[in-house]
Amino acid sequence: MDDLSTAWKPPQYNISCSPSLDEVFSLTQDPNFPENFARITKWSPDGSVHLSQCENRSFQLGAFNTDESEIEPRIREFRQPAPIVDYAWYPTASPRDPASFCFVASVRECPVKLLDASDGRLRASYPIIDHRERFIAPQSLAFNLSAQKLYCGFEDAIEVFDVAAPGEGIRLPTTPNKSSKDGLKGIISAMAFSPSYDSDVFAAGSLNASRANIALFSESQGQVPLMFLDGGLKAGVMQLQFNPMQPHLLYASFRRDMRIFCWDLRYNVDQPSKIFGPMVSTAQAVFKEPTNQKHRFDIDISGSYLSVGRQDGTILIYDLNEGHSSELLDADHDTPLTIAPGLSFPAHQDSVGSVAFHPTSARLLSSSGSRNFDFTDSDSDSDLEEGNDSGDAETCADTRVVLLRSKRQPKVQDASLKLWKF
Repeated sequence: MDDLSTAWKPPQYNISCSPSLDEVFSLTQDPNFPENFARITKWSPDGSVHLSQCENRSFQLGAFNTDESEIEPRIREFRQPAPIVDYAWYPTASPRDPASFCFVASVRECPVKLLDASDGRLRASYPIIDHRERFIAPQSLAFNLSAQKLYCGFEDAIEVFDVAAPGEGIRLPTTPNKSSKDGLKGIISAMAFSPSYDSDVFAAGSLNASRANIALFSESQGQVPLMFLDGGLKAGVMQLQFNPMQPHLLYASFRRDMRIFCWDLRYNVDQPSKIFGPMVSTAQAVFKEPTNQKHRFDIDISGSYLSVGRQDGTILIYDLNEGHSSELLDADHDTPLTIAPGLSFPAHQDSVGSVAFHPTSARLLSSSGSRNFDFTDSDSDSDLEEGNDSGDAETCADTRVVLLRSKRQPKVQDASLKLWKF
């Protein structure tokens, strides 16, 4: 009984009511980029810190609890020379273990970087070079389950590196050639490894707008796909994630659509078993997104809940146990089962780009911000009045030149990170 009472239990979430706001984090001020915001924020594997990929070409590291964390000061910023494409924590990263406290980053026109999370220094680099001897920044990054290999996805190929031996990697073409119809074509935009130690399977998705743009691969079998998943959208894949407790369930999100598709790999992979979102008749009206901004979803450590943010600043939480496999087997497989959100609550005043469940406590971290180009009519009228003050044609011409040079920049309505407690 003593062993059972002291055993660790996963966090318990109550989605019958909206969570309480536990804390609000702010990004460091950048005078050269006042409209900065966090695109994606992820917890470290131990949940002690969170790392944000920001619009101003920087990473910002924040501590979850200053009393227990060893990160001082609470916010640290790591500037990069070019826009950041993707990043991934080392699977055992923790500030209490300096050797493992690191992450990999894909930065445009640079080799893949292994950065120290304590000070941002470069530990190692993994170059991907094209036929013109230019560095390729992969669109997606993923460590395998043993954390010995780093997989990098880019156009029509996946580069595999030995983490302990920086340098050149092994290229795995996902399609024989550009003219071939076989294989997985397009930019490999998302990858995810099965959480089961009995399997070496990983999933990869591409930006190619076809229904068969998600494939399963095996580390031991290399570049030949094991199978393709069908029945999704004819749109680019934005994210892939396995259920942490049920490795046979794979979830995917697509560009310009807020629904999450789920395949049960044990049965039929020709169509998803569940779709998390509104009914099909209202999906386009309610969930169709007008922008290409990524909205990163997340699944809690127990595999019971899925959360995703929306363009209007709300956060949705779905119960993944709704609609069990036994019900799916007895039901008609002509159409996937549509699951409505169990909880929806307003969280931000801007688009919610990412959400992340805390690994050890019942909390959810959300980050917001987007480029807003909807300028008011009053701004346009004031500019026209400035340009028409003088009747002199030469002065008007000079004014027009000035107006062209002072190009309006997009605005951010809410660039905050919020921690929600359930």
